[in-house]
Amino acid sequence: MTQSAMAGRSTKAFDADATLVVVVEMSRSVWLVAGLLPGIERRPLKKMTPDENELALLLGRWRGEVAATGRCVRRVVVAYEAGRDGFWLARWLRAQEVECEVIHASSIAVSRDRKRAKTDRLDTALLMRALLGWLRGEQGHCTMVSVLSIEEEDAKRPTRERENLVGERTRLINRMKGAMARLGIRGFNPALRKAEGELEDIRTPEGTKLPPNTLAELRRDTSRLRIIEGQIREIEQGRRERLEAAGSSEADAMVSNLTRVVGLGLETADMLVHEILLRNLRDRRAVARYAGLTGSPNESGGRRRERGLSRAGNARVRRGMVHLAWRFLVFQKDSALVRWFRQRTADGRVRTKMAMVVALARKLLVALWRMARTGEVPEGVRLRPMAPVIA
Repeated sequence: MTQSAMAGRSTKAFDADATLVVVVEMSRSVWLVAGLLPGIERRPLKKMTPDENELALLLGRWRGEVAATGRCVRRVVVAYEAGRDGFWLARWLRAQEVECEVIHASSIAVSRDRKRAKTDRLDTALLMRALLGWLRGEQGHCTMVSVLSIEEEDAKRPTRERENLVGERTRLINRMKGAMARLGIRGFNPALRKAEGELEDIRTPEGTKLPPNTLAELRRDTSRLRIIEGQIREIEQGRRERLEAAGSSEADAMVSNLTRVVGLGLETADMLVHEILLRNLRDRRAVARYAGLTGSPNESGGRRRERGLSRAGNARVRRGMVHLAWRFLVFQKDSALVRWFRQRTADGRVRTKMAMVVALARKLLVALWRMARTGEVPEGVRLRPMAPVIA
């Protein structure tokens, strides 16, 4: 995966007299395209249906208007905010030899007025100002997102689909338990395979069978639960087969290497590799920032306070690392990171542990990043003799 180390500003020379700058405000039903044409004073604004071919024709027409003034367009830059449409348009434009950038939506400063005006026309003007500052090489205007290839996007789907399925399974089980609790029934576990066959034999505290509508609902929920569990097993089996296949990719090699760490399972390793470790991040600070594990200080005058995690990064990585940090305390008691944690939580206070486990998660993520990149094993960490394929 390629990503510029200077995503906060452009490193190319910007020639305003030979560059066609275009921003697109995208929605489901309409695109609003704004342009800055060299040698032309007016700022064209075009509303169109979401169609990449129509956008390409518009860019060609604007280049023709610039050529009519005697100027030559040597560079075309198109930008839009990251959102529901993802990166397909950026990939398509780059295939047409058009430079396209995707702006991180939260990196653009907006007015903090409670009732500020917000329209697509105003948004395009804001995007244009931010993009021009970025093109001039000035920092602080906006940040560009790394455009993923279709293969890199597709590699994230199994982990994210499994996460959704596990959440759906949990909601379904809780709903079935809630239906039983309303009837005064305790101890029923819908996750067991024999649960469906036991529905007929369950009796309420009054000694009656389950009501017919409730029984029919539970049967449907049980069937749906078995389908979900089958899909989860299918995803996990596909991952195991991919890791066992000969000639594995760089990502699979990283996953196999990380699963050697005792306490780090295959699911967590796969999530970390595809969500963060494959990214070309500059240093350990960039790794911690991307995971949202850095602080958010509030300092003004004599006031100094910390408002906790910034939560500006990848939420999946942040949640996974906090969970892994707690597991690390159990499975890696002799490691240097766990000893560091024990020294700083010697007072035994719960609030101290809750704060320091986040610091442990940050240090652990940096250590795993180094291990995946250079093979450097964290001090004192126990490894399995080989990388087994585990569920």
